[in-house]
Amino acid sequence: MASDVGDWLREHVGVSGTKLHPLSIEIAVESTRLPGRLHGDPADRIIVATARCLELPLMTADARLLDYGDSGHVVAVDATR
Repeated sequence: MASDVGDWLREHVGVSGTKLHPLSIEIAVESTRLPGRLHGDPADRIIVATARCLELPLMTADARLLDYGDSGHVVAVDATR
């Protein structure tokens, strides 16, 4: 049975340095101005914008985000490897 997302977050945030970062104006704007070609899913765009603004690698198994990473606009790490 899948755990409740709220329970999961309470259990894992803070462990090993895991943090939640608020959606800032900078990230929201960046999500609408991403360079190159990325599909229009707003959640994915916010995820990519967050990684770019915080200068962090994006760990994902999403092929579209990995392809976007291959374009050089964000560092994307394949979570399945």
